[in-house]
Amino acid sequence: MLDYRDLQAMRDSSLKLQGWIRRQTFSPGNEKVLRRFSSWEVSELIFRVNQNTFRGRLVADPTLPSGEVEQDGRQRWFSLEEVNELRRKLKINRQTLMPPRPSGKRAIRVAVSNFKGGAGKSTTALHLAHAAALDGYRVLCVDFDPQATLSHSMGLSDVSEEHTVWGILARDLIRETERMNSATQGAESGRKMPHRKLPSSIADTGLGDLRQSDFIKPTCWSTIDLVPSCANAAFVEFASAQYRHMNPDWSFFAAVSRWLDALPRDAYDLVIFDCPPAIGYQSMNAVFAADVLYIPSGPGYWEYDSTTSFIGQLSEALEDLVGFGDFPTGKSDFGKTFLDVRFLLTRYEPGNDLHRAMKDAFGKVFGDRMAQNPIEHTRAVEQSGRFLSSVYEIDYRDMTRETWRRARSTFDTAYGEFRETILTAWDKMEDEA
Repeated sequence: MLDYRDLQAMRDSSLKLQGWIRRQTFSPGNEKVLRRFSSWEVSELIFRVNQNTFRGRLVADPTLPSGEVEQDGRQRWFSLEEVNELRRKLKINRQTLMPPRPSGKRAIRVAVSNFKGGAGKSTTALHLAHAAALDGYRVLCVDFDPQATLSHSMGLSDVSEEHTVWGILARDLIRETERMNSATQGAESGRKMPHRKLPSSIADTGLGDLRQSDFIKPTCWSTIDLVPSCANAAFVEFASAQYRHMNPDWSFFAAVSRWLDALPRDAYDLVIFDCPPAIGYQSMNAVFAADVLYIPSGPGYWEYDSTTSFIGQLSEALEDLVGFGDFPTGKSDFGKTFLDVRFLLTRYEPGNDLHRAMKDAFGKVFGDRMAQNPIEHTRAVEQSGRFLSSVYEIDYRDMTRETWRRARSTFDTAYGEFRETILTAWDKMEDEA
């Protein structure tokens, strides 16, 4: 018979090797470091301009970042900071290289969600974030999943649960309860409001004093920040149920949205949520904060069946919550609304008859809600997952350039379609949102 003590022993055994495994995937100092990008990548894959034109502009303007030159002098290699400086300063054919962004609007929020494990949620969220950063956008990722795959892939592993989504929820409970208790009541308001008291185990934790920025951690990508997760945050599902009973008037599902709304409107361009493989308190907070719902799915029948169940259960959960509390932007007579919902096929193999058949089936069922460009399964994609990196972080010299470029191409194409989706949704967003 096995109990929690045996599970603890297994965990302790795993932790002993965790440092060694991290050294195999990250730099020797256990810190993930973003590689440099070659002049070929910067010109043709990032800026999408002729390489000779790009090199000519560097020669003509000595004030532009020049990167680092290899010993053989064949390539220049640029940091992400240098790439972004080039983007700000360069114009090609009088056209800016800065990505489009509607003025006066907050960052658009995308939840990557499905409760089928292995559907590619974290892989999709990671690659979309990296592709958007290379496109010039400032990105905030929020890891709702206690498995913390996205956090580990971003190089964050030493995380306390207080600085995860759980901390955001607990902080919101404390602050909202204080706000309600200090609201006008009695003779002045014409009615008596109940006094809500939180137990000291919550009220005295100091979470209510945390600043907005305390939950945001930098990553090795200078234009990507992260609200990380950790295994200890798994208890948030149990804690959330208790919190709702402590203050029944607390609009629990709006907690993360409230936290995001308090950020400066121009702090980020894009917010990406990596949701857990379940419909629970965390994933529903992500859903209510999201403007766009992105649903990845594998190309098999069981993945299709699970995705169908997911949207069915999600719709039932949203229906049950119509009129429940004060929900964030996207509220109508029918509850939470989205600017767009998209389905994305992952791990797709074009030469597989079953995959092609399932792609057609997804298209027939979901119509124009189905992304036209699936993410193909390639050796480079598989390798990136094994080393907790995206294809964009892998140096193409570590494999054949064609293998690497095919993998990058599938994510570039998927991102291009994703960008069109969010730009269209952004246009629909109300200015005051």
